[in-house]
Amino acid sequence: MGLPPFARITVAIDGSKMGDVAFDLALDLARRYQSDLTVLAVAPLQPVFVSSAEPWVPTEVPEAETNYYRGIVDKAVRKAGAAGVAASGTCLEGVVVDEIIAQVEKHPTDLLVLGSRGLSTAKRLLLGSVSDAVSHHVNCPVLIARAPANGPKP
Repeated sequence: MGLPPFARITVAIDGSKMGDVAFDLALDLARRYQSDLTVLAVAPLQPVFVSSAEPWVPTEVPEAETNYYRGIVDKAVRKAGAAGVAASGTCLEGVVVDEIIAQVEKHPTDLLVLGSRGLSTAKRLLLGSVSDAVSHHVNCPVLIARAPANGPKP
């Protein structure tokens, strides 16, 4: 019969309501297709305040942020296991879009699931969107999860 269409599913989460919607969708698909699930979170870089004499501003990820993202990955992996889905988790640090793309390049997946923040058109033009940027730079199908009309709001 061959491999299911989605033998490997990766879901990127961030602890937001839309991240939860994406995780629940990825978990449902993994259960239906008996897929391996990888849960990914990226602790984002934050600027460090230095004197104005510095020619550049270094960035770092505060330990508390890294611990937060590791915690949401661990919780999601436990939830997947309780649902009977084989799952692993990865927590990275860096620029969110770059890290998600690099992870998918290093560890190919059959489907990448992301949440949408539901930004207005004006905000999207000014700020960009992680899901939009990632979807244009990975070589796999991308499912962008949105909350149902009567479901959780971003």
